[in-house]
Amino acid sequence: MRKLFGAAILAGVVALGGAADAKTLRYATTGDILGLDPHINNEGPTNTMKSNIYEGLVHRAWDLSLHPALATEWEQVNPTTWRFKLRQGVKFHDGSAFTADDVLFSYERIKQPQSEMSFAVNTIKEIKKISDHEIEIVTGGPDPILLLNMPNFFIMDKEWSEKNNTTTVERGSTAKTYANLNTNGTGAFKLVSWVPDTKLEVVPYAEWWGKPAHNLTKAVFTPISNDATRVAALLSGEIDVMYPVPLQDVQRINNSSNAKVLQGPELRTIFLGFDQWRDELLDMPGTGKNPFKDKRVRQAFYQAVDMEAIKRVVMRGASANTGLMIAPGINGFDKALNDRYPYDPEAAKKLLAEAGYPNGFPVTLDCPNDRYVNDEAICLAVVPMIKRIGVDIKLNAQTKSLHFDKIGAKQGNNTSFYMLGWTPGSYDALNMLENIITMDGAGQGTWNSGKYKNARVEELTDLIRVETNQEKRNAMISEAMKIHKEDFGHLPLHQQALAWGVANTVAEVKQRPQNDVDLHYVMMK
Repeated sequence: MRKLFGAAILAGVVALGGAADAKTLRYATTGDILGLDPHINNEGPTNTMKSNIYEGLVHRAWDLSLHPALATEWEQVNPTTWRFKLRQGVKFHDGSAFTADDVLFSYERIKQPQSEMSFAVNTIKEIKKISDHEIEIVTGGPDPILLLNMPNFFIMDKEWSEKNNTTTVERGSTAKTYANLNTNGTGAFKLVSWVPDTKLEVVPYAEWWGKPAHNLTKAVFTPISNDATRVAALLSGEIDVMYPVPLQDVQRINNSSNAKVLQGPELRTIFLGFDQWRDELLDMPGTGKNPFKDKRVRQAFYQAVDMEAIKRVVMRGASANTGLMIAPGINGFDKALNDRYPYDPEAAKKLLAEAGYPNGFPVTLDCPNDRYVNDEAICLAVVPMIKRIGVDIKLNAQTKSLHFDKIGAKQGNNTSFYMLGWTPGSYDALNMLENIITMDGAGQGTWNSGKYKNARVEELTDLIRVETNQEKRNAMISEAMKIHKEDFGHLPLHQQALAWGVANTVAEVKQRPQNDVDLHYVMMK
C-alpha cells in the first residue's frame, strides 16, 4: 500500500496574504481564450484561464509540483485503486456545496466523445462514491501517471449544470453553450464578465478555501493580436504584463525605464503535420492521390525545411531546434533521438521524384497567426523552402479559433498540411503519444489531425499506459518515438523560448514553462 498525504495547502500559497488596497493586473497575449467550458478546448491559454476559475482534485503549481486542491489526501490501496478524501466546506461560486456527486458527474461529462479533455481520465474505469467526501478511482490497469493528469480533470457543479441544461459537451472552440460562456467553479477567482475577443475580467473568490499567494483585487485579460500594439500598451502603462514579446523588441523593452523582459525555456514543441489518411488530398480533387501517404514525400518536406535559418532569422536565436515531438523536461525525453535529419533540398527533390512527383503537387499550409511565437512568420519562411523543391504550396494563416476549428480532429481534420504546438498536460510523453501520435482507444488522437498511425506505436502506447517500472517504460517511450521519427509521422520544428514583458507595477509574476500567466502567483506593487 502506498499513501500520499496533502497536509499542506498549495506550495508557496500560505506565505502571502491579500492587500487592502486595490491591485488590478492588466495583461494581454496574442489571442482570446477559446471558451470557458472546462471539458472542451484543450489549449494552453484557455486551460490556464479555466484553472483560475475551476479546480481539480490536485493542483499543479507554477513550478510543476503537485499539491492538494479539492482532494486533501490520497492513497493507492492496490495497483488499480486510489482512494481520495475530498476537501470539506468547499463552496462553488454560487454558494452550493462541493461533494463527491460533483466529481462523479464531472467524470461522466469529461469522458464524453466530444470532450478534448478526456485524456485526463482515459485510464479510469470508474469512480465510486464512498461518502459525500470520499471517493475511489478505479483504473483499467496500473496507471503510473494518474496524479499527473488530475490537475486537468476540472470539477463542475452537478446541480448548476443540470439547471442550465449543460450536461452535454458541445464540440467546437466557439460553441455558444451556457457552460462555454458562463462559469461556476470552486477556484480562487470568479468570473465577472467575458466579451469574446475584447476583454475578460475576474475577481478573487472571497469564499475560496485556500489562502491566496497573490494580492490581486481584479485581473483584466485583453487579447491584443498585433505585436506592435501589444508592446506599445506595455510601454505606455496601459497593461502590466504581455506575452509573447516580439523577439525584435526584447532589447527595446529592457532599455525602457518602466518594463523588463522575463525570459526562460518553454516545454511546447512546434511542429507541422500531414494528412495521412485521405485517399485523395483536399488540394488535389479528382486525382485520387494523396502524396503524404508516401513516407518519401514526408521526408522530402522534412529535409526541405532549413531550421537553422528559421532559428537565426525568424526566431533570432530564441528557439531550440528539435528532432523529437517532446521537449527536454518532459518525462520520457531521449536526448539520443533529438538530432534532426539533415537539411538537404537536393535529396528532397530526389525523394519527390522517386515517389512519383518530380513536378511536385499543390498543397495548402494551414497556420495560426496569433498563437505561437512568430507562427505566421515561421510558415512564411517554410513556404519558399517547400516551393524550392517544386511543390506548389500556398499559405492559409488565420486566427487561432478558426485555425483550430479547421484542423481539429474533433472537427473533421479539414487540412492537408498544418502547424500545431503541444505541451503535454501531464508533462509525460504518454500525453503526446495519446493525443498526437495514435488513433486507437477512447480519448486518443484528439489532435492527431493528419491521422498518423503505426500499429507498433499503438501497441507500445497501450503498454506505456500501464507500465510502472520507469526504466522499462522509458525504453518503450523511446522505441515509440524512434518509430515515429523514422516514419516522418510529423515534422518537428523547435521549442520556442518564453519572453514576457513585465511592467514595474508588478512585484512578482511566476513564469511557467506552459507560457501562460497563472493568477494564483501574481503580486502587484
